[in-house]
Amino acid sequence: MTETSVPIGVVTVSDRASRGLYEDKGGPGIVAALSELVASPWHPVARVIADERALIAETLIALADAERCPLILTTGGTGPAPRDVTPEATEAVSDKLMPGFGELMRAVSLKAVPTAILSRQTAGIRGCSLIVNLPGKPSAIRECLDAVMPAIPYCIDLIGGPRLETNPAHCIAFRPKGA
Repeated sequence: MTETSVPIGVVTVSDRASRGLYEDKGGPGIVAALSELVASPWHPVARVIADERALIAETLIALADAERCPLILTTGGTGPAPRDVTPEATEAVSDKLMPGFGELMRAVSLKAVPTAILSRQTAGIRGCSLIVNLPGKPSAIRECLDAVMPAIPYCIDLIGGPRLETNPAHCIAFRPKGA
């Protein structure tokens, strides 16, 4: 990690993983994808927490406000089960919702599995942080990140975050001319 390394929040929301009963594959899946997609120096600020709405909200607030992560990616808790409350926690701590992220992720995932319609992924802005809820399965995480990553750097620019460059071999970020 260097002085100019960008902190990126990586939050696994899982009762079993947080208790050590299940190996966290979601968080490492996010880190693996970002390792290919992001060219700027960055480092993960990882958390593995239980499916508790207040805990999820508290973690997102800490990563945005105290850790100053311009990007926070969550995995897990986006389905229809009673304990799946990640979108509600994200919405509760966001200043603005960014529904296009969830819409695009569902559209991409529907090409692979019909149950993608059950996913409630969303995204929101808190201060200078973009929070994006991803699915829990590593292959779905990559699929969704590949879809939304071209828009993430410019979104971070617009909310006052640091300039994030992508690896053009894996992702070309869109920025208007002159941005």
